[in-house]
Amino acid sequence: MRVVLDTNVLVSALLVESSTPGQLVKYWRQGRFDLITASAQLEELTQVTRYPKIRARLHPVLAGRLVNELRDVAVIVDNLPEVDVSEDPYDNYLLALADAGRVDYLVTGDKAHLLGLKRYGGARIVSVRQFMSLAKLPLS
Repeated sequence: MRVVLDTNVLVSALLVESSTPGQLVKYWRQGRFDLITASAQLEELTQVTRYPKIRARLHPVLAGRLVNELRDVAVIVDNLPEVDVSEDPYDNYLLALADAGRVDYLVTGDKAHLLGLKRYGGARIVSVRQFMSLAKLPLS
Protein backbone atom coordinates (compact mmCIF):
# COMPACT_ATOMS: atom_id res chain seq x y z
CA MET A 1 0.00 0.00 0.00
CA ARG A 2 1.42 3.37 -1.05
CA VAL A 3 0.64 6.40 1.11
CA VAL A 4 1.36 10.13 1.19
CA LEU A 5 1.22 11.73 4.63
CA ASP A 6 0.49 15.45 4.56
CA THR A 7 3.14 17.54 6.29
CA ASN A 8 0.59 18.49 8.96
CA VAL A 9 0.35 14.79 9.89
CA LEU A 10 4.13 14.48 10.10
CA VAL A 11 4.43 17.58 12.29
CA SER A 12 1.64 16.32 14.57
CA ALA A 13 3.50 13.02 14.90
CA LEU A 14 6.66 14.87 15.91
CA LEU A 15 4.88 17.05 18.45
CA VAL A 16 3.09 14.19 20.24
CA GLU A 17 4.60 10.77 19.61
CA SER A 18 1.68 9.03 21.36
CA SER A 19 -0.92 10.78 19.16
CA THR A 20 -2.76 9.03 16.35
CA PRO A 21 -0.42 10.61 13.76
CA GLY A 22 2.49 9.46 15.92
CA GLN A 23 1.13 5.92 15.86
CA LEU A 24 0.77 6.14 12.09
CA VAL A 25 4.44 7.11 11.67
CA LYS A 26 5.34 4.21 13.96
CA TYR A 27 3.44 1.83 11.65
CA TRP A 28 5.35 3.22 8.66
CA ARG A 29 8.61 2.59 10.49
CA GLN A 30 7.45 -1.00 11.04
CA GLY A 31 6.97 -1.40 7.28
CA ARG A 32 3.18 -1.61 7.34
CA PHE A 33 2.94 0.67 4.28
CA ASP A 34 5.20 2.46 1.82
CA LEU A 35 5.51 6.18 2.45
CA ILE A 36 5.79 8.32 -0.67
CA THR A 37 7.31 11.78 -0.41
CA ALA A 38 9.03 14.42 -2.53
CA SER A 39 11.92 16.82 -2.11
CA ALA A 40 9.36 19.63 -1.89
CA GLN A 41 7.78 17.98 1.14
CA LEU A 42 11.13 17.45 2.85
CA GLU A 43 11.86 21.16 2.35
CA GLU A 44 8.42 22.09 3.67
CA LEU A 45 8.86 19.87 6.74
CA THR A 46 12.25 21.43 7.45
CA GLN A 47 10.81 24.94 7.08
CA VAL A 48 7.68 24.31 9.18
CA THR A 49 9.63 22.77 12.04
CA ARG A 50 11.71 25.95 12.21
CA TYR A 51 8.68 28.18 12.88
CA PRO A 52 9.09 29.71 16.36
CA LYS A 53 5.78 28.30 17.65
CA ILE A 54 6.81 24.78 16.55
CA ARG A 55 10.42 25.09 17.76
CA ALA A 56 9.12 26.07 21.19
CA ARG A 57 7.47 22.63 21.43
CA LEU A 58 9.83 20.46 19.41
CA HIS A 59 13.52 19.68 19.75
CA PRO A 60 15.21 20.39 16.37
CA VAL A 61 17.07 17.05 16.51
CA LEU A 62 13.75 15.15 16.29
CA ALA A 63 12.71 17.06 13.19
CA GLY A 64 16.11 16.56 11.56
CA ARG A 65 16.02 12.86 12.36
CA LEU A 66 12.61 12.45 10.70
CA VAL A 67 13.70 14.38 7.59
CA ASN A 68 16.79 12.17 7.29
CA GLU A 69 14.73 9.04 7.84
CA LEU A 70 12.26 10.11 5.14
CA ARG A 71 15.15 10.83 2.78
CA ASP A 72 16.71 7.41 3.47
CA VAL A 73 13.67 5.12 3.78
CA ALA A 74 10.63 6.69 2.08
CA VAL A 75 10.08 6.49 -1.66
CA ILE A 76 11.00 9.89 -3.11
CA VAL A 77 9.10 10.93 -6.23
CA ASP A 78 10.14 14.13 -7.93
CA ASN A 79 9.33 15.59 -11.38
CA LEU A 80 5.77 16.16 -10.22
CA PRO A 81 3.10 17.16 -12.73
CA GLU A 82 1.49 20.58 -12.56
CA VAL A 83 -1.73 20.41 -10.57
CA ASP A 84 -4.17 23.26 -9.91
CA VAL A 85 -7.09 21.65 -8.08
CA SER A 86 -6.98 22.76 -4.44
CA GLU A 87 -8.21 26.16 -3.30
CA ASP A 88 -4.95 26.30 -1.34
CA PRO A 89 -2.17 26.40 -3.95
CA TYR A 90 0.32 25.07 -1.37
CA ASP A 91 -1.62 21.79 -1.28
CA ASN A 92 -1.37 21.12 -5.00
CA TYR A 93 2.06 19.50 -4.75
CA LEU A 94 0.55 16.85 -2.44
CA LEU A 95 -2.07 16.05 -5.07
CA ALA A 96 0.66 15.94 -7.72
CA LEU A 97 2.70 13.65 -5.48
CA ALA A 98 -0.29 11.35 -4.94
CA ASP A 99 -0.80 11.15 -8.69
CA ALA A 100 2.86 10.74 -9.70
CA GLY A 101 3.52 8.31 -6.85
CA ARG A 102 0.48 6.19 -7.78
CA VAL A 103 -0.60 6.17 -4.14
CA ASP A 104 -3.60 4.48 -2.63
CA TYR A 105 -4.15 7.10 0.08
CA LEU A 106 -3.34 10.73 0.80
CA VAL A 107 -3.65 11.11 4.57
CA THR A 108 -4.29 14.64 5.81
CA GLY A 109 -5.76 16.73 8.56
CA ASP A 110 -6.66 19.53 6.12
CA LYS A 111 -10.45 19.71 6.43
CA ALA A 112 -10.67 23.04 4.65
CA HIS A 113 -9.10 22.05 1.34
CA LEU A 114 -8.06 18.44 0.89
CA LEU A 115 -10.47 16.18 2.77
CA GLY A 116 -13.42 17.66 0.90
CA LEU A 117 -11.96 16.45 -2.39
CA LYS A 118 -12.32 12.84 -1.18
CA ARG A 119 -10.27 11.52 -4.12
CA TYR A 120 -7.66 12.67 -6.58
CA GLY A 121 -6.70 10.37 -9.41
CA GLY A 122 -6.41 6.91 -7.93
CA ALA A 123 -5.85 8.15 -4.35
CA ARG A 124 -8.48 8.35 -1.66
CA ILE A 125 -8.03 11.43 0.51
CA VAL A 126 -8.69 10.51 4.13
CA SER A 127 -8.06 11.58 7.70
CA VAL A 128 -5.57 9.76 9.92
CA ARG A 129 -8.35 7.91 11.75
CA GLN A 130 -10.07 6.92 8.50
CA PHE A 131 -6.81 5.54 7.16
CA MET A 132 -6.08 3.61 10.34
CA SER A 133 -9.51 2.01 10.08
CA LEU A 134 -9.26 1.27 6.34
CA ALA A 135 -5.76 -0.19 6.73
CA LYS A 136 -6.84 -2.15 9.81
CA LEU A 137 -4.10 -0.57 11.94
CA PRO A 138 -5.03 -0.68 15.63
CA LEU A 139 -5.33 2.53 17.61
CA SER A 140 -3.61 2.40 20.99
